[in-house]
Amino acid sequence: MPLSRRSRAGRTPTTRGLGRQRVTRDSLRTASSTATGRFTTRAAVLALVLCALVLTAAVPARELLAQRSQISALESGQVAQRERVEALEVQRRQLQDPAHVQRLARERLHFVMPGETAYVVLRPSEAPAAQAQAADGPVRAEGADAPWWSQLYGSVRAADRPGAT
Repeated sequence: MPLSRRSRAGRTPTTRGLGRQRVTRDSLRTASSTATGRFTTRAAVLALVLCALVLTAAVPARELLAQRSQISALESGQVAQRERVEALEVQRRQLQDPAHVQRLARERLHFVMPGETAYVVLRPSEAPAAQAQAADGPVRAEGADAPWWSQLYGSVRAADRPGAT
């Protein structure tokens, strides 16, 4: 039998008159290796396609999650700004009331109405002694090399103390 007939059919030549095919070990190995080779190649291509799909979808999914977290942060900031605006509106309404402004002026600036006498009560502490020492302050450089404002301040301090010369 010619060789071309055998390679075309992919099987061993038939026996005369029986029409059956002879199965050998070599033919079984060849058939199983081609089926396994196709499966492995197909599986590798399928795995490659799946990996490409996952990688293609991963970047937009990550961006989506980042944008959602940014949106939630901006929404919480917006809520805080609304609360601040409401507080400022309340404060603006209070400052339009003359009685409230007068009370703030008395508390913070120690203003008094005409005819009233203002008293400032100092709490007893070591602060007055420290304030007196700070008023005398360290002696600054007085002389020709001292700046003019230091010389002026020194002369005013010396004029304040009549016994010191």
